[in-house]
Amino acid sequence: MSLISLTWIFCAQIFLHYSLEISAEVPALIVFGDSSVDAGNNNNLSTIAKSNFEPYGRDFQGGRPTGRFSNGRIPTDFISETFGLKPVVPAYLDSAYSIKDFATGVCFASAGSGYDNATSNVLSVIPLWKQLEYFKEYQAKLRAYLGKSKANTVLHEALYVMSLGTNDFLENYYTIPGRSSQFTIEEYQNFLVGISEHFIRSLYILGARKLDLTGVPPMGCLPLERATNIMAGSSCREEYNRISRDFNGKLQVLIEKLNRTLPRMRIAYGNAYETVLQVVQRPLSYGFENAGAGCCATGMFEMGYMCNQRNPFTCTDATKYVFWDAFHPTEKMNKIIADHIVNNNLMVF
Repeated sequence: MSLISLTWIFCAQIFLHYSLEISAEVPALIVFGDSSVDAGNNNNLSTIAKSNFEPYGRDFQGGRPTGRFSNGRIPTDFISETFGLKPVVPAYLDSAYSIKDFATGVCFASAGSGYDNATSNVLSVIPLWKQLEYFKEYQAKLRAYLGKSKANTVLHEALYVMSLGTNDFLENYYTIPGRSSQFTIEEYQNFLVGISEHFIRSLYILGARKLDLTGVPPMGCLPLERATNIMAGSSCREEYNRISRDFNGKLQVLIEKLNRTLPRMRIAYGNAYETVLQVVQRPLSYGFENAGAGCCATGMFEMGYMCNQRNPFTCTDATKYVFWDAFHPTEKMNKIIADHIVNNNLMVF
């Protein structure tokens, strides 16, 4: 084959790759939520809900802690990569990034946050309403960077991800006396769903048309909850799992309602519950050896500052563990969650 032919094939491949990139149906990934998807916004806050220190991030590119509550990447990083975007979604408050980086993806999530403002107040993190204000600020920057028409196209075609709710129950309702004295658990679930609806309608007014609303995981199977369930042999706490299922069911009803009533809006339900439960129940089938404790420290109680490089009990191979700390999945588990949501819920986009 001649040098001219090889050159032509090489140029054609570059052109094809470039054409696929610019014609992507999802030009950006925009993320709201809690520690399940926080890419490091909390690094800039005065809060104990941080993970920008070792051993967090030890399996991230370069082995550096980024503020992600995992040993590596989180689900939204994998989702972004699957849609042909960047392999990591940058945190909006990270000064290392600019609007050029945010044009194809940005994270407004904050570890410790929830639907309920009272949840965010517990650890002094970014409440959902503030995440929306940051998004409005981002829109203005994007229009200045891309021009109004192109920016509006990106904002309409972008995939929006919401992942939160666990903290509202475990960090707030069942820990702080305020909400539990105001609401029954079902009333509180309805209260949270109402906030979710208001937030989604606000996103819709601001241009969002594609949304993944991810439900809560089986909260009773988190290592922290299993460790305190001593009387039942440290098995999953069925009460919390039932609450997860009930709440997720209410979110699905909300999704059906909004898909009917918001013109050209398409909302998909991200089913993290079933994915995590299946892996916890059959860890060996997914290549895991431990589903009851986290890799970091003893894996039963530690997260955040209690999960640090001085703890001698941290495991050497996180790929054998479903959970990284007592609350958050490992990078390997995060990829399984992301792959399941993409293949079963997000292919409509």
